[in-house]
Amino acid sequence: MRVRRMVDGVAVEPRGAWRSVKPYLEKESLAAFFLGISSGFPFAMIAATLTTRLAQDGIDKSTVTAFSLAFLVYNLKFLWAWVVDGVRLPVIGRLGQRVSWMLVVGLLVMAAVINLALARPADDIWWTAVSAVLVGIAGATFDIIIDAYRIETLKPYQLGTGSGMSQYGWRIGAAAAGATALVVADRMGWQAAYIACAGFALPAMITALVLGEPPRRKVEIARKGMAEMWQSVSGPFVEFFRRSGALMVLLFILVHKIGDTLANLTFRLLFDDLGFTNDEIAIYDIGVGFWALIIGVFVGGVIYARLGLKKSVLISLVLMAVSNLSFAFLAAAGKSNLGMAAAIGFENFASGYGGVVVVAYFSALCDLRFTAAQYALISAGSSIVGRFITGTTAGTLIEDMGYFNFYVLTTVLALPGIVLFWWMMRTGLVDAAMGTAGGGEDGNVDTPH
Repeated sequence: MRVRRMVDGVAVEPRGAWRSVKPYLEKESLAAFFLGISSGFPFAMIAATLTTRLAQDGIDKSTVTAFSLAFLVYNLKFLWAWVVDGVRLPVIGRLGQRVSWMLVVGLLVMAAVINLALARPADDIWWTAVSAVLVGIAGATFDIIIDAYRIETLKPYQLGTGSGMSQYGWRIGAAAAGATALVVADRMGWQAAYIACAGFALPAMITALVLGEPPRRKVEIARKGMAEMWQSVSGPFVEFFRRSGALMVLLFILVHKIGDTLANLTFRLLFDDLGFTNDEIAIYDIGVGFWALIIGVFVGGVIYARLGLKKSVLISLVLMAVSNLSFAFLAAAGKSNLGMAAAIGFENFASGYGGVVVVAYFSALCDLRFTAAQYALISAGSSIVGRFITGTTAGTLIEDMGYFNFYVLTTVLALPGIVLFWWMMRTGLVDAAMGTAGGGEDGNVDTPH
């Protein structure tokens, strides 16, 4: 007789080793991995990589951190995400709504990265800023189509493993692009480094061509008049905010990652001020961080399977908060390869773990009729506050209070998200606000298949 256990109120049969591994080898999960590679690299081009490039060109801290405002484009992507859902591209649209947009936007991303490669920060900082924003716009649009394709390709029971594979891909894409840029920049200059990274857009484009249009994609109606056009814009938001507890869910989305985002966008400044070389950053920040993330994603998948979505998300919020403290200790200790490896390792482990369960939760919130628009709203809201604070005050805060106190502050800023999600669990709002991408009206993503 088999013994069943309960996960979030659902009776679950015990899994064998093969049943635990098999979902990661399914074509939908593998597709999520390759989509993640292409999703991660544009972000890396205007995140840590650009921060290092600007710092080495002698740009002051306030200007460097102001460049994080380029990320705000990612937080505004919900404003045009409905276009990806509802506008059919001429000629190439015959390949399918998702496939055609994937190819066109992928080419735009490559062009934007090459344009940023040709910018010269020391000579024209304003054009460099415009070029970074253009990469942000192209990358954000790429994310819209990649996220929609991933969610619509994955079956409900694959949301956890698919999210994990997507996180593997995202980090590999970001890490590989970042490491490539650092190594090439040391030998051939930053222009060659950025041009070399443009090809990271190809995995998502090839995946879309191979798999074709997602089978779960739901198309509403042909949109012709102004009334139908307005419905295509407003429909995703109206549907979301009609759900029970939608406002509290949105509040959680806005506040849960403030401290983590604020800390992450300043790490390279800390490393530069502590005197780490490009090769040391590549080894410890990217090399050690990559393997720590791999472990974190694996552990996240195991914990997700054993404890269910809600408890797993709560654990991830605590881990992300505590990870910021490790950088406060690194700042206090000074340059230390072991200290850097430990701080980066813990932060990436927490990010990998959280990437599985939090992305699965956000994916399950979507209605399949409005996947692109709703996930764009959710993912944009998850970091907009932290990015705005980073771009406007992070550099000044670091100069005024020092790195140690700054990272302690980012830990404190993570506490409201933890308390809010715990309260949502206790009151049932987490379940009440689930969308159809989670497997039906009940949004149950915890039942294994």
